[in-house]
Amino acid sequence: MGQEFKWNQALYDNIVERVEAVAKEPRGDKVFDITEACYARLVVETEEEYFTHPDGPYKGTKSALRQDEAYRGKKLVRQVQRVCCHTAAIQQAIDDAASSGGGMVRIPDGIYYTGAIELKSKVELHLEDKAVLRFIRNKTNAFYPVRLSRWEGVECMNFSPFIYAYGAHDIAITGRGTLDGAADEFNWMPWKFGFFDEENQQTQRERLFTFAKEKTAVEKRVFDDSLSTLRPPFIQLYSSRRIHIEDIHMVNSPFWEINPVLCEDVLIRRVHIETNLYNNDGIDPESSRNVLVEDCYFLTGDDCIAIKSGRNEDGRRIGVPSENIVIRRNRFANGHGGITIGSEISGGVKNVFAEENYFDSPDLDYPIRFKTNAQRGGRLENVYVRKSCVNKSRVAVVYADFFYEEGRNGSYLPHLRNIAVEDFKTVDGGSIDAKYAFYLKGFEDAPIENITFKDMVLEGVRGHAVLQNVRNVTFDNVMINGRMQKNRSFDVGNELDEKSI
Repeated sequence: MGQEFKWNQALYDNIVERVEAVAKEPRGDKVFDITEACYARLVVETEEEYFTHPDGPYKGTKSALRQDEAYRGKKLVRQVQRVCCHTAAIQQAIDDAASSGGGMVRIPDGIYYTGAIELKSKVELHLEDKAVLRFIRNKTNAFYPVRLSRWEGVECMNFSPFIYAYGAHDIAITGRGTLDGAADEFNWMPWKFGFFDEENQQTQRERLFTFAKEKTAVEKRVFDDSLSTLRPPFIQLYSSRRIHIEDIHMVNSPFWEINPVLCEDVLIRRVHIETNLYNNDGIDPESSRNVLVEDCYFLTGDDCIAIKSGRNEDGRRIGVPSENIVIRRNRFANGHGGITIGSEISGGVKNVFAEENYFDSPDLDYPIRFKTNAQRGGRLENVYVRKSCVNKSRVAVVYADFFYEEGRNGSYLPHLRNIAVEDFKTVDGGSIDAKYAFYLKGFEDAPIENITFKDMVLEGVRGHAVLQNVRNVTFDNVMINGRMQKNRSFDVGNELDEKSI
């Protein structure tokens, strides 16, 4: 057998020790309660604009809605309600805490409507158990001002993320309360496909990608409320360090849920995410370093965790990989991808550790997926997965396809190497109902290299493995459908191999 690629325990321990220390960072002892008189006077009554469907909520699935032209062809009904807006109160408390050297901004039990808020250095935003921050549905810059953001891996000036930070350090979002983005099929989401006579985001999406391709200055890539259909992320922390997010419950996000960009030392622990709509990735570390995601719950409408590092020209311009990421003891309750690397991965990724995760989504296509092509490029290396269970995997347990979207149409060959999957098993008595056990397709001039599958038990695999342009793939104690595979290392060339492994 060839040389196996093995788990790097020393590097793993170093990452965990470094990131766990973030929770112990002092942020000041002062507490700034937003119900105090000095903040309560900043609360104003405002009109919240939102939309409903003339026939009421849709009773079918998301897939059925996409096929129901009669329902989605009807124009939405504009509604207005008066709410008390706490944006100014919350932001003033954050600013006061920051200017005093740090402290906790406390959100007591109750429902508080707000627009975008910006965290500052050494400030902890803390939600009490029954506190709800509900983000106002008006899609305007009055509530969501134009801010530097990254959208699908490209920098632009767009609607502010609901919770934002830029250049901050020692920031936290904690407590068992709820962050409610208030997005649904009729609010924010219609832009995804242009349903209900709303604008389709694709026009502005292509405009953004053209800006990046033509190397337009970022400050000129403006998407204000006169034209933007780019739904903002829920939490996006930009160029920040020592970040601590723990225990919060997140629901109804308009887009990606937690998106650290160009950040360092990020701890995300016991976060509960439920948003089963469109592009609702759970946690997207992007061009970030030293990240620990543990004991979280994901019920999402897209990938549960997606590691990214920028798209095409913009990703290469910034050129910062995601690296040193630990993902452990999480439950993936819904989502079509469990742990995904890509597709906005042009800056590369390295040193990803995943262990003791439970992949339980009924809609899961792949627990582990790599998404890139000759336009994305990127160097993807050193990915370790072990001690995990899977209950469903409709396509393949490990899926890497360089022919994703644009495929070979590009000049930036991706490199995928050093992947170890060990002690990965189907739930006892279960069947993953997978089309393939493994699906690995590289390019002839950019093969996938050094893949080790060890101590695996997979039940319910319907077809064979797909292997193309793979060098040094090793099978060591791998059992599929009760049949032990031959222990061996081998190469597969450009011919497509769909035979039994």
